[in-house]
Amino acid sequence: MQLEFFPSRTLTFYLARLFITRILAMLLMLVLVLQVLDLLGESGDILAYSGNGEGQLLYYVSLRIPQLIARFLPYSVLLATIITLATLNQNSEVISMKAAGLSAHQVLAPLMLTALVISGVSFVFNERVVTRATATLDAWHSVDYGPVPEDSGVRTNLYLSDGRDMLLAKSLNGRGKDMVMTGVTFYRRDANDMVVEQLRSPRATFANPGWKLENPERFEVAGTKSSRLAEAVVAPGITPGKVMLSKVDADSQDIFTLASSIEALKVAGRRTSELDAAWWHKISGPLSSTLMPLLGAVAAFGLARSGQLLIRAMIGMALGFAYFVFDNAALAMGNFGGYPPFVAAWAPFVLFALIGETVLIRTEE
Repeated sequence: MQLEFFPSRTLTFYLARLFITRILAMLLMLVLVLQVLDLLGESGDILAYSGNGEGQLLYYVSLRIPQLIARFLPYSVLLATIITLATLNQNSEVISMKAAGLSAHQVLAPLMLTALVISGVSFVFNERVVTRATATLDAWHSVDYGPVPEDSGVRTNLYLSDGRDMLLAKSLNGRGKDMVMTGVTFYRRDANDMVVEQLRSPRATFANPGWKLENPERFEVAGTKSSRLAEAVVAPGITPGKVMLSKVDADSQDIFTLASSIEALKVAGRRTSELDAAWWHKISGPLSSTLMPLLGAVAAFGLARSGQLLIRAMIGMALGFAYFVFDNAALAMGNFGGYPPFVAAWAPFVLFALIGETVLIRTEE
């Protein structure tokens, strides 16, 4: 038995079934609680738009739930690991398995295989469902939960520079010369980078060159005067091609689309370290579920009657949550250029895999 990585077929399926049911239970609990709290915070803004009602609230929930599932699935795997292993330990099932000749790694093997399958499912779910839900929700939020133009190229919160001048848009839809911006603000700055003029318009279209603001409100800083114009053409240096490269949201693009966007930005001479780290994290993020059984394994071993089962469970939980803290910190360092993108995405995974393996070997093997 020691030469086999997995225990018997019956025991493997028994442990996997226990693990899966607890993962689903923990995920359901977390998603329901967090969705209720999130909906309480957003329902006022959704219903503030005239005509919105229960249907729009349900639509928001349908878009938000995939994001919550993707974010908290690794947490659910961690909590399910601790609950499953602590229960097996409490019922002396771990002692029975070890008495039958199974090593600690063999006890954990069915859980790690199950977590690996969940990681694969999570990756596909993120790429096919979560990215689309995120893009749709961002576009809907940018129009204050009003009607969203039926266009797959909707972008939100654009910040574009034309020399010293700045053009901001709340949302953009369309492609090429048919692009339309909404919620537009233009800042004209002098040689000292001081704002001398501000133009606000509900809508702007490409004027080739420049962008035509419809019925803009003009404010002159020097004379503190406000006026209303019929139209104004601004930012001749901003082209549709520059707009397409202005904002790439890694959360709204699948891994293949994001790779193409990164390549386009590199050709244009733009910095892409943040997006490179996000690209690698699209793989390492879902794979973190595979790490949770190893980090929570400390809860499986040791005598339950010794009174240390709760302490072991808390240690396993602390290791798991420490991983998420380090993971977010490493990504932040990668965004600021402190770490290379590959290191920012993978260093926490490798580090805590070594920590978990070391703890398991030193205590049980």
